[in-house]
Amino acid sequence: MMKLAWDKYKEHAWGHNELKPISKRGHSSGIFGGNTAFGATIVDGMDTLWMMGLTERFNAGRDWIASQLNFETPSDVSVFEVNIRFIGGLLSCYGFTGDDVFKDKAAMIADKLLPAFNTPTGIPLALVNLNRKTGKNYGWASGGASILSEFGSLHMEWWYLSKVTGNPVYYEKVKRIREVLNSLSLPNGMYPNYLNPRTGKWGQTHVSIGALGDSFYEYLLKVWLQTNKEDTEAKRMYDTAVKGVETHLLKTSNGGLKYLGEYKNGRVDAKMGHLTCFAGGMFALGAQYSDNEKHYMDLGADIAHTCHESYVRSATGLGPEYFRLDGPNEAVAQRQNEKYYILRPEVLETHYYMYRLTKDNKYREWAWEAVEAINKHCRTPDGFSGLRDVSKPNSAKDDVQQSFFLAETLKYLYLIFSDDNVLPLDQYVLNTEAHPFPIASSEAWKYPVQ
Repeated sequence: MMKLAWDKYKEHAWGHNELKPISKRGHSSGIFGGNTAFGATIVDGMDTLWMMGLTERFNAGRDWIASQLNFETPSDVSVFEVNIRFIGGLLSCYGFTGDDVFKDKAAMIADKLLPAFNTPTGIPLALVNLNRKTGKNYGWASGGASILSEFGSLHMEWWYLSKVTGNPVYYEKVKRIREVLNSLSLPNGMYPNYLNPRTGKWGQTHVSIGALGDSFYEYLLKVWLQTNKEDTEAKRMYDTAVKGVETHLLKTSNGGLKYLGEYKNGRVDAKMGHLTCFAGGMFALGAQYSDNEKHYMDLGADIAHTCHESYVRSATGLGPEYFRLDGPNEAVAQRQNEKYYILRPEVLETHYYMYRLTKDNKYREWAWEAVEAINKHCRTPDGFSGLRDVSKPNSAKDDVQQSFFLAETLKYLYLIFSDDNVLPLDQYVLNTEAHPFPIASSEAWKYPVQ
């Protein structure tokens, strides 16, 4: 699957951000600044190639990065997406190889994102115009607020970048974010999804561990692990955040499915997103460091089960973008605009952690069901495409092979069926785009660090 995805991208869309496998041409979305050619699939897929031993393909990608990756465009780019895919992917390759090309390109891109931090609070803006060196937020985000999952998912990359370059500016930026967050009171013990970067005040009280919130929680735990458990502040924040999530968002459907809803205006909506399905793996990864390991392993298993149900209850065996947990049809999408599947990894991410930590073979079986469904419904002669409606066995395809399909979906599948010595959990921690970073002071922490 990885060979087909990479080779057809190289054949039809080399240098473009993504592949349109049916149209057999390049594709770029707004998060990359519109019609740009930053090679997102190359940078995102490189560490997966390295882990799979596909050296010739890796070397071709390395050569393109060295000679072509410049990040010059008059457009606005997403700070969050550029960070997790590009800076994360490049730093992961540096951690594996020690090749300075990857480190230097990561620093070059981070420098271009620095204008986003020019706010009264230091909370970064969502978008940066690379030509004008100015930032702005999305107009729809609670009156121009910054988004929790975005400004809260920079710490792993920027801490490590300061370590490998010796330049403290990157860590200083994310340290400031942490300081602002710790100066604020939490409504009902929860972190709202929106924060005003000018006033330092929370926006509307909308809380989610899915879209707009998700990776903020993930990074609190993972930064603690990445620093070899030295960043105890991150762990304290994680424990507090999880308690709030459990208290207010965790519910059980009439059919007995545990789920994490969205908190809006004082009530919890019985809807769960595919993005939220990562949380089962997060709870499991943090369980052994909690005050109740069995409780959090059970919670991880419960979320894994609910998300697996969203797959098996669809006609394609693939889960929708959102599904309801109320009404007569639980774990099924109700609205037409929520029935799509864009090759997302989060369900498989949780299956990976659950298998690694329990060795329960059902998680491998569930992952293999997904492999068969992807090959049956998403595979084309020229790559893999998302689906417009998972409830239809002959769903139309969306004609996009997302870069995260190579970075995450295929990587998690590969890891589920690999031995524990492939990316050991005591040596590596994965960012929210599944790019592995070495844990400080572990055997993997082997290239020059400050």
